Amino acid sequence: MTARLHWFLPTTGDSRTDLSHGDAVGRRPGEDLGHGQRPGSLAYLGQVARAAEQAGFEAALTPISSWCPDPWVLTAALTQQTERLKFLVAFRPAFLSPTLAAQMAATYQRISGGRLLLNVVVGGDDAEQRRYGDFLGKDERYAQAGEFLAVLRGAWDEELDFSGEHVRVEGARVADPTERPAIYLGGSSPAAIETAARHVDVYLTWGEPPAQVAQKVERVRAAADRAGRELRFGIRLHVITRDTAEEAWAEADRLLAGLDPADIARAQARLSASQSEGQRRMVALHEGRTDRLEVSPNLWAGVGLVRGGAGTALVGSHEEVADRVEEYHALGISEFIFSGYPHLEEAYRAGEGLLPVLRSRGLLAAADAALAVAS
Repeated sequence: MTARLHWFLPTTGDSRTDLSHGDAVGRRPGEDLGHGQRPGSLAYLGQVARAAEQAGFEAALTPISSWCPDPWVLTAALTQQTERLKFLVAFRPAFLSPTLAAQMAATYQRISGGRLLLNVVVGGDDAEQRRYGDFLGKDERYAQAGEFLAVLRGAWDEELDFSGEHVRVEGARVADPTERPAIYLGGSSPAAIETAARHVDVYLTWGEPPAQVAQKVERVRAAADRAGRELRFGIRLHVITRDTAEEAWAEADRLLAGLDPADIARAQARLSASQSEGQRRMVALHEGRTDRLEVSPNLWAGVGLVRGGAGTALVGSHEEVADRVEEYHALGISEFIFSGYPHLEEAYRAGEGLLPVLRSRGLLAAADAALAVAS
């Protein structure tokens, strides 16, 4: 299976120096931006989306939290500023009726020409969930998400009655459905893996070292086999890709030098308290230390010092980064969600430097080659 490449939309703002920008649990709305930092305005995000589209990326992921703009509304607006780019819209199923979510997705598909993908985020912080009125525990949230997805998927094809512990509907259906968007879900806990195995199309992992990713893929694939299903696998990574390895590592060093030790300490205290198993695994890669951040060849954990969620970057020459993509691809990873600081310029760097190398090695899907010619 060839690979598909996606980019990321920094809806909370972007920066040349502050790695916490784009963090789903980072900078709060209205917080002052320093020198060289950019607010996540619709105009700027439109630039990023068009850059990703022109560079040859297939889709763009949005973050979600109570500190982020609503991804449904924001990306619907961005479909009017782009032509082909798909949007991987993050949402939390506890906050929506599954029938309403299916109706919203079908509407989005019609107005965008089929450019919606859905990223299910169950939530790893009880306090934030309660902010929206959700008082379920973590395992209960995954159980609720499973019932939600059973209705969303089922109602897409036929009128559906469903009665579960958390979700009950009668006569649920999608009027005049278009193509159902692919559904993505990440999570490292047993409950997350079982939910993904039974209900989604693509299982996502954050950028752990290849050996750890291989173990996770094996566990998820075994769970999917037990459920009689097949999944695709994706990975979320930052990239610092340059013409030479020296240039790439110099950029990583520059970003690291811009981090205030006090900011690192505050971020690590917050991230270490997360209920997310995936976040715990990210923190364990570096344990808050700045002296051993290359946790695997070309895999740098510096981003995770101050940023929640995906905390690692592939760092190196275009050829070295392509080598690592090939390594993950050989483990069964077929979708890669990349990002870089700032996201506008780095979309072009990756598109002009890394993607041609991957294309020359036959790693990219035929659709990517067509996009490259069109752009």
